[in-house]
Amino acid sequence: MKYSDILEEISKYDTPTMCNALEAVMGTRTAVGFTKKQVVPADPSLPCIVGFAATAKIRASSPPIISPEKVQENRLSYYDYISSSEQPTIVAIEDTDYPNCTGAFWGELNVAIHKGLNIRGTLTNGLLRDIGMLDKGYQVLAGGIGPSHAFVHVINLDQTINIFGLEINPGDLIHADIHGAMIVDKKHIDAMPDALKLVTAKEEPILKAAREKGFNIDKLKKAWLEAQKIK
Repeated sequence: MKYSDILEEISKYDTPTMCNALEAVMGTRTAVGFTKKQVVPADPSLPCIVGFAATAKIRASSPPIISPEKVQENRLSYYDYISSSEQPTIVAIEDTDYPNCTGAFWGELNVAIHKGLNIRGTLTNGLLRDIGMLDKGYQVLAGGIGPSHAFVHVINLDQTINIFGLEINPGDLIHADIHGAMIVDKKHIDAMPDALKLVTAKEEPILKAAREKGFNIDKLKKAWLEAQKIK
């Protein structure tokens, strides 16, 4: 299966199912590789976002220690960086003020810019604003909502970041939705479509039995055994 086809296939599943499938590929459960805090979605109705990470760090609680000209230069360098990153791209931004985030980098303007640059979506521990004014179809999975941008400015690009306990390196493959985000190691990507089919197939006998009239513990045990036989 081509890489583009794999990405399209995994986009059909939610992030919890992706986490289950990755465990099937790895052959073990894990407590790393996914976010540990609740995200706040710009639009809860949107499907998952899938793409390769373009990373940055921001700060808003205090004024920049560089000149206004340098602040603008850094912002344009950021836009240049994300527009030239591996496609499809998810922008992952760590707000270094977390957990006391002060200013929102994400609002009507930045959402319009990022959507126009063909970015698939955003993952951040920072703040979001302009609810109800954001361009339709662009997902921001944020840490919260706030009214002001304060002193928000970009402080660095293309480095390892941490969002809600998930360490993200530039180029990591991110799958994210209203539940949070997870990373698929590139060595596991090829195996994910089959693993997704497997974990969903193994749940089907149990779900079917549980939703039928007359469900009881004996039928649960029978369905459970049936599920275990699916390989």
